[in-house]
Amino acid sequence: MSHLDLAVIGNCSFSALIDPRGRVEWSCLPRFDSDPVFCSLLAGPSEGCEAGFYEVAMDGFARSEQGYLRNTAILVTRLYDDDGGCVELTDFAPRFQKFGRFFRPVMLVRHVRPVSGDPRIRIRLRPAHDYGAARPRITHGSNHIRYVMPELTLRLTTDTPVSYVLDEVPFLLERPTNLILGPDESLTGSVNGTAREFFEQTRSYWADFTRGLAIPFEWQEAVIRAAITLKLCSFEETGAILAAATTSIPEAPDTGRNWDYRYCWLRDSYFVVDSLNRLGATVTMENYLGYLANVVASAEDGHLQPVYGITLERSLPEREVPQLAGYRGMGPVRVGNEAYQHLQNDVYGSVVLAATQAFFDQRLLHPGSDKLFDALERVGAQAVKLFDKPDAGIWELRSRARVHTFSSVMCWAACDRLARIGERLRKTERALHWRGEANRIRDVILKRAWSETRKSFVESFEGSELDASLLMLQFLGFISPSDPRFEKTVAAIEKELRRGQYIFRYAAEDDFGLPQNAFNICTFWYIDALHAMGRREEARELFENMLACRTSLGLLSEHLDPTTREPWGNFPQTYSMVGLILCAMRLSESWERAF
Repeated sequence: MSHLDLAVIGNCSFSALIDPRGRVEWSCLPRFDSDPVFCSLLAGPSEGCEAGFYEVAMDGFARSEQGYLRNTAILVTRLYDDDGGCVELTDFAPRFQKFGRFFRPVMLVRHVRPVSGDPRIRIRLRPAHDYGAARPRITHGSNHIRYVMPELTLRLTTDTPVSYVLDEVPFLLERPTNLILGPDESLTGSVNGTAREFFEQTRSYWADFTRGLAIPFEWQEAVIRAAITLKLCSFEETGAILAAATTSIPEAPDTGRNWDYRYCWLRDSYFVVDSLNRLGATVTMENYLGYLANVVASAEDGHLQPVYGITLERSLPEREVPQLAGYRGMGPVRVGNEAYQHLQNDVYGSVVLAATQAFFDQRLLHPGSDKLFDALERVGAQAVKLFDKPDAGIWELRSRARVHTFSSVMCWAACDRLARIGERLRKTERALHWRGEANRIRDVILKRAWSETRKSFVESFEGSELDASLLMLQFLGFISPSDPRFEKTVAAIEKELRRGQYIFRYAAEDDFGLPQNAFNICTFWYIDALHAMGRREEARELFENMLACRTSLGLLSEHLDPTTREPWGNFPQTYSMVGLILCAMRLSESWERAF
């Protein structure tokens, strides 16, 4: 079993990753980018038992079963002992409407009930802080335990004997019990009544969310789980969308390729909102557009970073924390991300592409305005200025700058969409201006990014190498999928970047040597390209294979070992879940044909 066979629960304020035995292995509180209170996922093989986890351990444990309640983010884990005893854990983070707004406290609710036999359990709640280096000060009352940390105090309120929890005493579970870990506040009702009320309302919320999705006829379960996961990776307070819930899960074993993904990349977020729009999940999309408007408004001299903090932080200094050994002992563990300092010129296209929706989607409460168009024109001006300038590129190369084809195409996309918006707003002069800029940039790209020697597009102007982002030329509307130049590019990628049924992002050495694992989103891009080119059966076969690569609960990380199919990289990865949704929507039989 993979170490990343984890469930994710949350409420758009924080998340928690839970292993198949119901152990909380990772959770940053009070928000996604905070110090992890539960960090055993990154503690390494020798330190995981000391602190940074939360479990209901079963004496004589034999096996477990786990799954989500249908169409929700509520997790159910069943633990079995070797005498036939069974205990059921139900885990969730409360989320529902209250007083006209969403109630999403920093709270983890665990309901534990005996199912069969005479099970004995041991509750072990061991928070940590300072990335695992320190333990909280503990105080307690008759029905609660307080865990006091420098930046946060958590209170466990329970109808289990407090001494059993404090001393980690094994006890016979004869009746259901509840554990509510949350703010240092007294509950207004009973523990059992509060847990039951929060459960029912949270289940209703997720049922309503799912009911509103415009899902394809085929692969519905996979798409629903992907949509819920994307929702769980949104920080509702500001509208930011995370790349992933974790930091420092390496892209491949012992490579040092491990970064902090608990921030908002504008590129990734565009693809997330594009997918959510396809599903009809417009609230998350509209919240992100609000976040984006703030990013653009605060940009100095029009410059945009590729990544920001979830509350618009511009500085994300990168450091290593030695107190954690790393995922499976593969350090270093990093906090922050140096990418905020990079020049990545595709970001200007990402912003305009995401915001374009506001001008064409009549469902939105806040449609695009002249003011927003003016702001986007300033972004477009940067795209025009930078489309042929070197940058770190989509793969964020840290020691090499080139004029990357994908970045240039995204700058073209910014101008192309501004022209379309101008037409929509009947701003004829501005529409003509941006159409002229788009055409000029496109001509340059077609000349400088095409290699007559290789008979394909290449990853940088006058370059000779390939990368998987070239598969996106048809998705972005830059070139027709039936254009011979695109077909030849796909053939070249198949020859150089395909490994079995998977696609690598590139094959050349980078700062860390040769890539070892496939990048999941690249495989989905390839599947989409095959479908666009009319190679539908090939695309469906590869898509079904990718579905089989999901974890037992239907999630994907960033990378995949092409031989063992083991997941690697930060988890769950929004980019990968986006690819799943895109391909399912493209490849599914229509509802009309199905009937």
